[in-house]
Amino acid sequence: MRSTRRGSPTSRSRSRASSVRRTLGTRSFDFDRQVAVMGIVNRTPDSFYDRGATFALDRAVEAALAAASDGADLVDIGGVPFGRGPVVTLEEEIERVVPVVAAIRSASDVVISVDTFNAEVARLSIQAGAGVINDTSGLYDPRMTGVIAASEATLVLTHSLAPPRSEPPRPEYGDVIAEVIEFLRDRVERAVESGIPLERLIIDPGHDLNKNTVHSLELTRRLEEIVAIGLPTLVAVSNKDFIGETLDREKDGRLEGSIAAAVICIMKGARIVRMHNVPATVAAVRMTEAVLGLREPAYLRHNMG
Repeated sequence: MRSTRRGSPTSRSRSRASSVRRTLGTRSFDFDRQVAVMGIVNRTPDSFYDRGATFALDRAVEAALAAASDGADLVDIGGVPFGRGPVVTLEEEIERVVPVVAAIRSASDVVISVDTFNAEVARLSIQAGAGVINDTSGLYDPRMTGVIAASEATLVLTHSLAPPRSEPPRPEYGDVIAEVIEFLRDRVERAVESGIPLERLIIDPGHDLNKNTVHSLELTRRLEEIVAIGLPTLVAVSNKDFIGETLDREKDGRLEGSIAAAVICIMKGARIVRMHNVPATVAAVRMTEAVLGLREPAYLRHNMG
C-alpha cells in the first residue's frame, strides 16, 4: 500500500467529521442526528438467508416497497451472493437487478442501493435510478471508480480480500482492525484519485467477509477505530455467521443477536445499518438514537404531571 502523504485524500478524510450531512440518491441525511436503516432484498435463488423468497421480480419489488413502508431509508438490491456458489453471468446479474431498480424507482422515493462488484451492473443500475453502489469486493473491478466518478452516485467501500465468490477457508490477520483500516484508507485514496468526492464515499469494515467469528467480534468491539477514518460507516451484521456461532443459532434464530450487534455498532459510531428485519431494526435504531440524544421521544407522558 502507498504511504499516506501529508495532505493526501486519506489524511484529509481523517480530519473530517465522521457523521455529516449527505445526499444519498433522492434523500438528504444528517448523520450528526440520525442513523439510516438499509433493508436487504436479494434477487437470488441461493441467498444464504431467505433462500430465494424474493427471487421473482414481483416478489423482489414487493419486498423493497414493504421495507420502505416499514421505515427503511435505503433498500439494497443484490443479484449475486458474496460467497461461493454457481456462476452468475453478467447478463444474468443485469436481468436480476436492473428491472427491480427501475420498478422501485417508479413507485417510491426510497434510496436504492445495488450490491454489486461489477462496474457495468453499477452503471446500468445508476441509469435505472440507484443512488448508491454497495461494492462488497473492495474495488475488485478496476472500472468501478470510473463509473461512480462519472455519476452522482455514492460508493460503499468494503473490506474484503478474496476475489468475489471465493472466500478463503482460514483468513489470518496480525491485527484485524489495523489491517482493515489500512485497506479502507487505500481504497478511499484510490476512489478520490479517480475523481469521486469524499462526500460520496461510505466505508464498511465487512463483518464476516473473509473473516472468522473472532475477527468479526473484534470489529464490533473496536468499531470506533474504523469510524475514526472519518467517513460515514455502514455495518452489515444481520444474521451473519459470527452471530450464529456466538449464540449457537441457525439463520432463522439470529434476530436478537443481529439487533444487539447493530446497536453496539451504532453506539460506537456506525450511521448506516444493513439489516433483514426492517421493523425490528427501525425500532431498535430509533431507541438507540434517543439514548444517544440524537432524537426526541415520540411523546412524553410518564411522570409529566
